[in-house]
Amino acid sequence: MQGTFVNVIAILLGTGLGLIIKRWFTRTSFLGGCSDLIMQGMGMAVVIIGISNALESENMLLVIVSIAIGGLLGYLIGIERRLDRLGEIIENKFSRNKENTSMSQGFVTASLIFCVGSMAIVGSLDAGIKGDYLTLYAKSLLDGITSIILSSTLGVGVAFSAFAVLIYQGSITLMSNLLQPLLTEMMINDMTAVGGILIMGIGITMIGIKKLNVGNLLPAIAIPAIYYPLAELASCIIK
Repeated sequence: MQGTFVNVIAILLGTGLGLIIKRWFTRTSFLGGCSDLIMQGMGMAVVIIGISNALESENMLLVIVSIAIGGLLGYLIGIERRLDRLGEIIENKFSRNKENTSMSQGFVTASLIFCVGSMAIVGSLDAGIKGDYLTLYAKSLLDGITSIILSSTLGVGVAFSAFAVLIYQGSITLMSNLLQPLLTEMMINDMTAVGGILIMGIGITMIGIKKLNVGNLLPAIAIPAIYYPLAELASCIIK
């Protein structure tokens, strides 16, 4: 939970700073341009983290197959589309109260940005299974910077997204601890490698090169966890 707590604190601190500079922080100001540059730099850092994670696997063929199968499943399920639709439903629901529109938009927008993404999932799994907080620390820095930008325009509602992050990432971390005895080192490395490729996709999107539908690739992370038990079962049957 350490990484999640750091993430929550980063969001709250970022929101506080964003509220302080709310009156003079605009997209056309010098700071606005600087924030774009910083975001691109963070995107490049995320790409490097993704590359390092992707190199964890010794079975790159399985990683490639996992991406292909996961992408197909995600496309058929329509994960990216459903996530977008969920965001629209939540925003429409909160927008009915005109007096709290700004707060609601801040909460919904920030929660979707901070929670809907492979960094939250992969980082929480790494934290729970391997005790590796690097991804969540990187995400905390990104979320802190993003919360400054969001709260400077959407207000205090962004702060409430910290509770969504606590519940979402905390739950994944706690469940991953329960799964730890069932996961082999090779399986974890392959899942980490698949997640690393998804993290690279997030970094590419942040840099602005191209928007990638990483949401549809999320099922790929689970493919190695399905493959190894099936391979072991098949081996036992053959013997």
